[in-house]
Amino acid sequence: MNELTIAGHTIQPGTFKEININIARLPSRTQIDTPIYVYRSLEDGPVLALTAGMHGDEINGMEIVRRIIDAGHHKVLRGTTVCMPIINVYGFLNYSREVPDGKDVNRSFPGSKTGSLASRVAYHMTHDIIPFIDIGVDFHTGGAMRTNYPQVRCMMQEPKNVELANAFNAPFTIDSPFRPHSLRQTASKKGKNIIVFEGGESLRMDFRAIQEGIDGTLRLMKHLNMIDSAPEPKEENKLIWNSSWIRARTAGIFHPHIAAGELIHKNQLVGMITDPFGDFNEEIKSQVSGYVVGLNNNPVVNAGDALMHVGMDDLCKIDGSLEE
Repeated sequence: MNELTIAGHTIQPGTFKEININIARLPSRTQIDTPIYVYRSLEDGPVLALTAGMHGDEINGMEIVRRIIDAGHHKVLRGTTVCMPIINVYGFLNYSREVPDGKDVNRSFPGSKTGSLASRVAYHMTHDIIPFIDIGVDFHTGGAMRTNYPQVRCMMQEPKNVELANAFNAPFTIDSPFRPHSLRQTASKKGKNIIVFEGGESLRMDFRAIQEGIDGTLRLMKHLNMIDSAPEPKEENKLIWNSSWIRARTAGIFHPHIAAGELIHKNQLVGMITDPFGDFNEEIKSQVSGYVVGLNNNPVVNAGDALMHVGMDDLCKIDGSLEE
């Protein structure tokens, strides 16, 4: 077997190693380490990275990776797993998406060794992790008070991404272009394939999304011949090729009439906006047919706020309901 070195540490076959990378210190001079858990089996196979906590408030992804480690799923029969439950330790400590300087780590790649704090975190990922992996799953959640129904996002023009997404078999697979200066984009330039799993919302445990993330990872491991068995999917995977946002036309209190994951139809009543005093209400009707892949859980909305994210598959295209 070839020698495997990650972040300057050599991992021998049949061993488990915890590696701590120091990015910087807090103003108190307290050193904060980013832990990496590497397990290498006795048999050759792919190197699979499972990363979470790029945004420090996205707890569900951290819990997915934690449970995978806790259950021993990272101890594969063939190949190697590289688990990072929390990339952005600083954001985690501050209940924040960003690092303390206000920058987004996932918009800071490939990073700089002497740049901003976000850029330094990205630099270590770019140089200490990405070159040594083959495939990755990066776990995320919806933004503040917005839930994402369990879904995989990837560039579906790349056949390898489609293969990985099909193996993961989340309820939805969404065609998603690269965000500039993101982990996915940087990894792709180095010939690595990373797909993104999204489920639930930030700072809130969503046990359904967590279980979907674990089960999908095990299905991917089985597909890669790293393990021999994995759970069957509970839902049919739907390929989402296009999406649209339903937005509030006026400010008020949002009352959804649907749930995340539901199929809705063009002109269907999907919610109401009222005022707090009983003097005003407005119906919200969908302009398209599709699946609710994301839903705003914040009842207080302003004009223009996103209320729900609707994804369209081939069936919706055939229905002719893409016209706004």
